[in-house]
Amino acid sequence: MSGKIKWQLATCLAVILSILTGCESGTDTQTPQASSADRQASDALSNADRLADNDAPAPVEPAKPVVAEMLPYAEVDEQLVYGYFAFPADMVDPLPGVIVVHERWGLDDGVRALADRIAGQGYVVLAVDLYGGATATDIPGARKLMVGVVENAELANANIRQAYQFLTDSAEAPKIASLGWSFGGGWALNAAMLFPDDLDATVIYYGQVTDSEERLAPVSAPILGLFGENDRGVPADDVRDFEATLAKLDKEFEIEIYSGVGHAFADPQASNYDAETAELAWARVVNFLNEHLVVAQ
Repeated sequence: MSGKIKWQLATCLAVILSILTGCESGTDTQTPQASSADRQASDALSNADRLADNDAPAPVEPAKPVVAEMLPYAEVDEQLVYGYFAFPADMVDPLPGVIVVHERWGLDDGVRALADRIAGQGYVVLAVDLYGGATATDIPGARKLMVGVVENAELANANIRQAYQFLTDSAEAPKIASLGWSFGGGWALNAAMLFPDDLDATVIYYGQVTDSEERLAPVSAPILGLFGENDRGVPADDVRDFEATLAKLDKEFEIEIYSGVGHAFADPQASNYDAETAELAWARVVNFLNEHLVVAQ
């Protein structure tokens, strides 16, 4: 049996065993409190409508073949949670990991395609599910799911804690980043607050941010923030306040506000999608992850 297959089987068995035995994360972190920005997250829904599948461009293929499957990675509120686990097909040894947090629509085909693209860059990726298997295709449905998460924020925190444990313990990832878009971008930042000393990088695509020094002070992960100048849900002024606070706290960060684009500019299934800007942002993400996650040989 090849080393790759042995590692895959060991990972699957370890994950399933840890779930069935009710294993919880031992990380002792302070739960971030939902801010007013978090509670206003649904404002971004008015920024970009969802395109029909036949109107959206085809997903970009990964740079190299990947293997992916749905796996249980957590138990939240006495329910198993399944996420999308993807990794390069030629993987033999453990690789750095990325916790991917879905957009407002949930863990759908679009997010899985993006997870595959990240995995194709040489990472193990766990796309989490904060909606308990539900997805939305319209604004009212998305708003209902988002509000449900905000009103039960500690369940989402528990979900992300166990995602981190999955990549650390079961996948043996030597370094871990969080990455999310829109609704998920705010939760990617929350992950940096949940693991202030442990997370190795955070990528925020047009997610809700904060200028609270109290909340940001403990964060040690380098931050890449990618935003749109015309975003009504995450105004550029809010982003600049966030940037100013990071600078005041002497954090490591890169913030880009792309001119002429709005919310969801990187989502191929959004009416605001801008292919040119999306590729510029993607190149920044690849460079950022390589800089902070790739372990020198």
